[in-house]
Amino acid sequence: MENKFERILIALDDSPCSDKAAAYAKQLVDGWQSTLALLTVTPVTAPASFGADPLLGQQAIVVPEVSEVQQNAAERRLESLRSQFSGAKEVQIFNTVGTVRDEILTTAAEWQADLIIMGTNGRTGFDHFLSGSVAESVVRKSKCPVLVIPADEEED
Repeated sequence: MENKFERILIALDDSPCSDKAAAYAKQLVDGWQSTLALLTVTPVTAPASFGADPLLGQQAIVVPEVSEVQQNAAERRLESLRSQFSGAKEVQIFNTVGTVRDEILTTAAEWQADLIIMGTNGRTGFDHFLSGSVAESVVRKSKCPVLVIPADEEED
C-alpha cells in the first residue's frame, strides 16, 4: 500500500491519553517510515491574582518562571520520545507556547503535515462543556486528516 502520510504530526501533552496516541503513532511511523514532528504546546500562563485588588489599582502578577518550567519539562519529554521513533525518516520537535488548538493547526499547516495524530481525554457532559475539546476543534478546522486516539474508558 502506498504511503500517503509521509509527514505525520503528533500533538502531545503530559497525559496518559497522549502516551497512548504516541504508542499508536509509533506503529504507523515504523511501518510507513514517515517523517515525524512531535509537538507540545504550553498554554499561555494566566496572571495570578492573589493579593491583587483591581479596585486599589493593583495588577495581577505574571510569573514567567512557571511557563519556563513547563516548557523545559516539555522539551525533556519530547527529547525522550524522539529516541522511541527510530523507524522514522526524520524526527523534528516543536515546543510552542500559545493556545493549544491554534498552535496545533498552525504547526500542521506550516510544516505541511499529511496527518495529525492526537489523543483525547474522553470528557463528556459538563466537563466537556466547560473545557471544550481540543481534539474536536482540531478535527473541524484542520486541512489534513486527523487521527484521534481515545482514552481508555474507566468504569464508574
